[in-house]
Amino acid sequence: MDKKSKEFLFEYLNNASPTGFESSGQQIWLDYVKPYVSEHIVDVYGSVVGVINPKANYKVVIEAHADEISWFVNYITEEGYIYVRRNGGSDHQIAPSKRVNIFTENGIVKGVFGWPAIHVRDAAKEEPPTLKNIFIDVGAESKKEVEAMGIHVGCVITFEDELMEMNKRWLVGRALDNRMGGYMIAEVARRLSENKKKLPFCLYVVNAVQEEIGLRGAEMISRRLKPDLAICTDVTHDTQSPMYNKKESGNLKCGNGPVVCYGPAVQNNVLKMVIDTAQKRKIPFQRQAVSRSTGTDTDSFAYSAEGVASALISLPLKYMHTTVEMVHKDDVENVINLIYEFLLQLKPGHDFRYIK
Repeated sequence: MDKKSKEFLFEYLNNASPTGFESSGQQIWLDYVKPYVSEHIVDVYGSVVGVINPKANYKVVIEAHADEISWFVNYITEEGYIYVRRNGGSDHQIAPSKRVNIFTENGIVKGVFGWPAIHVRDAAKEEPPTLKNIFIDVGAESKKEVEAMGIHVGCVITFEDELMEMNKRWLVGRALDNRMGGYMIAEVARRLSENKKKLPFCLYVVNAVQEEIGLRGAEMISRRLKPDLAICTDVTHDTQSPMYNKKESGNLKCGNGPVVCYGPAVQNNVLKMVIDTAQKRKIPFQRQAVSRSTGTDTDSFAYSAEGVASALISLPLKYMHTTVEMVHKDDVENVINLIYEFLLQLKPGHDFRYIK
């Protein structure tokens, strides 16, 4: 990670891009990848695609998603307190005492998730945080004052936490799920350009919106692009920290390399090519099995139109959907390298069908 990469990463990660409101982050991402692509596409809901070698017939996608979990203003009391509902899989248990940014037409309004002091709670009867009792305080004394700040039902809210480095090896913050993916595919495009690699196929570098509420951005853009092959990247759970069950979630560890996924949406011949690439290039990797779906944009690409040969390369991550998501720098580099090397060995027109 050089100075330019790091500056992009911190700008991109520290910017808020809630589901349905990703445009500011998408602009940062597009500005970074523009020098490394031939042209770009932006769809009506905000998914952004950098295109390399656009005239080639064989079409390949590398993809991540741009959105982050957040909250909506749902109800404002007469006393000026704000109750929320989720926008994606936001965690109510971590909300109390968190600082927040509320996005209004007048700009950002600061607030906090308040919580009663430990002194006034009865340990035998106290309620845990739930969507029914967490609330935001913006320092107002009435609903009228809240509304005068520009806050209304539907305003989107994010936690204030920003990216930091920890113990030299780790990146920690909110929204690493999955703007780390956007960073990694942007770095792949940059390396292809700076290393003067001429791909014999069309490459779409796709940063899709609205993954957190049902893979919707990928669903839309896959229908538009109609690729022959898709390699998606997202995060998956590191299962080494307390309270994880390896028998249920697998044995995955940050620092041990990218995670390749086995499951019905993953086309096995594509998966084999990914693994062969990792082994030939001596890139460490881990294996994960899923059940009905991967739960990532891979599913939307795989089942798009007549079906797209797809695979998933995941970045192991600690503490998903919190404000202290953690990834290991070595894993970030190895995901970038694996996608890059996969593209270099891929031949245009490769037929991944099981039966020919």
